[in-house]
Amino acid sequence: MELYGWNTISEEPLNPKLTRKVIHARNITIARMDLQKSAVVPEHSHANEQISVVEKGALKFLLDGVEQIVRAGEILTIPPHARHSVEALEDSRALDIFSPVREDWIKGADQYLRG
Repeated sequence: MELYGWNTISEEPLNPKLTRKVIHARNITIARMDLQKSAVVPEHSHANEQISVVEKGALKFLLDGVEQIVRAGEILTIPPHARHSVEALEDSRALDIFSPVREDWIKGADQYLRG
């Protein structure tokens, strides 16, 4: 058992409008993503199943060509290998939960988020 607090986890700047805090457990990764208005996560896919919980703000997801606005208090599931992108419609925070662990993030192979 391990106890974490978001206030003790280092914030990682990915680009000028996107930061994250990450916890990797044995079988899942959870990330707290802070996106400033107009931040974009470019189209990508990954082998992980993803659950996105929007805590504040509004995010526009494009998932396999289908647009979905997700607002505070709403949850979106993204299946493995689905092509998707995200745009922040306002300053937003989301918890992203992935299974299995995001090995690409651990290895630093997440260049689509940076820059």
